[in-house]
Amino acid sequence: MDSKFLNARSPLRLLEKGLHGGLGVGNLGLVVAGPGVGKTPFLVGVALDDLLRGKPVLHVALDQTVAHTRAYYDTVFDDYASNAHLDDEAVVHIDVDRLRSIRAYTPQGFDAAKLRDAIKRESEAGQAPRVVILEGYDVAGAQAAELGDLRSLAKEQELEIWISVACNTERISELPPEVGHGQDPFDVILVLEPGPESVKLRALKDHDNPDVANLHVALDPKTLLLTRS
Repeated sequence: MDSKFLNARSPLRLLEKGLHGGLGVGNLGLVVAGPGVGKTPFLVGVALDDLLRGKPVLHVALDQTVAHTRAYYDTVFDDYASNAHLDDEAVVHIDVDRLRSIRAYTPQGFDAAKLRDAIKRESEAGQAPRVVILEGYDVAGAQAAELGDLRSLAKEQELEIWISVACNTERISELPPEVGHGQDPFDVILVLEPGPESVKLRALKDHDNPDVANLHVALDPKTLLLTRS
């Protein structure tokens, strides 16, 4: 079985249908979930989906080391490959590693200017990222202008930028106070909630679409891929 099977089971396929094409270049996406529900596996899954389609990804870790983040990718990839009985697993893994860059920073003082510099360095090395995963970013502690700068950077560089926020509750009916800035800085806001047999993924914001009630996706609790029908 080839990597197209994994792409087909990515929750992004349904998000692309239900969210006016998904996040899209030039946009800022937010994933919100309670502790241990799966924010990091989901974001790594977003990255792997793009990597398997040949898109370079930059993962910026503000709360983990490069080694820890790389090991996490390896664990998720192994789960994916085992789940899909992936052909040429070693070759695909090499391609994923080649297209993915990981940079670690301390959270204090990290801003859009430092992300811009990281993107510039990646581009000068011959691999301009198309997707940025920004993990451990303090959304609530950031100034509104700083979030605006990140969004402007996404538009300028034609990137998709994904950020995650941990909240103190597993059930999220509205944007939690841990986000701190309301919906305006973000183009897409997704929520992960635990269920008895799956993780539920739904949208709180879909660009300018006022109706997000119909987007409900069930994910495998281990891989966060779409559950099999």
